[in-house]
Amino acid sequence: MTGRPYRPGGDPAVDPWWYIPEHARVRYDLQCRSIPNALRLTAQRHPDLEAMVAEDGRRTFAQLDEDMVAAVRAVQALGVQPGDRVAVWAPNSGRWVLAALGILGAGGVLVPVNTRFKGEEAAYILRKSGARALFLVSDFLDADYVGMLRAADPSLPVLEAGSCVVLSGATQQGQLSWEEFLAGGARVPEGAALAAIDAVAPESLSDIMFTSGTTGQPKGVKLTHGQSLRAHGGYAALLGFEAGDRYLIIPPFFHTFGYKAGWMACLVHGATIIPEQVFDPDHVMHVIAAERVTILYGPPTVYQSILDSPRRAEHDLSTIRNVLISSTVVPQELLERTQRELQPELIHGGYGLTEATSFVTATVPGADSLELIASTVGRPDFEVEVRVVDEAGRDVEPGQAGELLVRGYNVMTGYWEEPGQTAEAIDPDGWLRTGDVVTMDEQRYLRITDRKKDMILVGGFNVYPAEVERVLGQHPGVEAIAVVAAPDARLGEVAVAFVVPRPGGGLTESDLLGWATDRIANFKRPRRAFLVDALPRNASLKVLKNELRARLPALGLRDSGAQPE
Repeated sequence: MTGRPYRPGGDPAVDPWWYIPEHARVRYDLQCRSIPNALRLTAQRHPDLEAMVAEDGRRTFAQLDEDMVAAVRAVQALGVQPGDRVAVWAPNSGRWVLAALGILGAGGVLVPVNTRFKGEEAAYILRKSGARALFLVSDFLDADYVGMLRAADPSLPVLEAGSCVVLSGATQQGQLSWEEFLAGGARVPEGAALAAIDAVAPESLSDIMFTSGTTGQPKGVKLTHGQSLRAHGGYAALLGFEAGDRYLIIPPFFHTFGYKAGWMACLVHGATIIPEQVFDPDHVMHVIAAERVTILYGPPTVYQSILDSPRRAEHDLSTIRNVLISSTVVPQELLERTQRELQPELIHGGYGLTEATSFVTATVPGADSLELIASTVGRPDFEVEVRVVDEAGRDVEPGQAGELLVRGYNVMTGYWEEPGQTAEAIDPDGWLRTGDVVTMDEQRYLRITDRKKDMILVGGFNVYPAEVERVLGQHPGVEAIAVVAAPDARLGEVAVAFVVPRPGGGLTESDLLGWATDRIANFKRPRRAFLVDALPRNASLKVLKNELRARLPALGLRDSGAQPE
């Protein structure tokens, strides 16, 4: 990346964030003020650059700015007032972006809904947030979103006539098509839309990001325009975003990463938004070649699928220059293959959680080795404080495991209408309890050991699944792995693994467990390794370990009788 050298040295006593380059310290919350205004500024600087390539054509930043104002007027015509919550339940698309910009520009609060949710899950979020309007699709994976909502709760306000906008697909009685929605904006003067955009401030609530809900009811994380811009505007600068970059966005828009490190970051830095609805390796490679994609981020399965595809040679992937593999555990072999075979200029790692605007730490391009990217999640971002504490809340020594606490501008303002749970998550001094177990070395590199709730207690010994997955994931026959706890009569619980073998590798359970014997302590070693075709994942491609645990009774596990060592 030209013109942005990494500083090779620094004095932590003078500047604890010396490793963060100056260009990544820009206060985008002050510069842009709001997410819609970020687009307005970029449209002034780069009016003719291509802003978005989506299902309904191509737009320059000047054209996207005009379409945003039209969307704001249309949202206002729905009766949305500043502070009203409006939901979007749809896969990645250009209209998703425009709907979101319309909501945000009108002063509304965006409530993204997971595309894989069923009726009751979505209805809970709509009830909890008090959403007064809903944008959805009727042509995605044969899902009948409206039908599911009516079955779950027919009294939802978003089901009332004129409160539901269909981004794509057929409309039903009382719903508005996208074209009808935009036409309704003609009733609102353009000046009213521009005034609404100008009134949105950095401290205005931008969205309520509901947690995944894999355990218990989802909680609504409240984040502001300023937090979002400061975190992911700066993060994108650190990651090397440049005007004219072309970003194929695979992470879903209902997730903070696809939304804020995705299309919002593109608006801030002048990169082209190219939405991807559903990950398909062949389609992704086609788009990369056809659109000359330069930025490609996603979980390990994205890169593994591309690298292993028998059709990869048919596509020109040489334009990819910026790669981030997002996962707690990234096999070094995968990083090395990605570097060797795709040859990107920049390759990154990082860590975040929704409650901290999905951004806490990052590796620094040009400074951190592939080994560090594989074994750590980098160091804290500029003006983000971290502590590692024991069960009593005392700071632990470097290298010792403890819970990660985070404090800074990136910490949420709280959970929506949950003051009790907010107080449990954030202490009076502003420290967010992440629930993640980590170690931090003297250079402040963090290693995520595991989630506290996923820790396995084997005969009094702590076993962290991520550690076991990291070791076993190095076996050449393993494509993907997940480790969970299974009940055990003698030890309380033991580790078991679900393994997706690499095609043609001939992997067996005994081979893997025998290989692990010399590489991991016996009490950590899985008692069983079940070979499966695929791991269950949510729409964010995270492994659903609760589903794996639910399979255990049917697998007939028995007490191993093993003693911890």
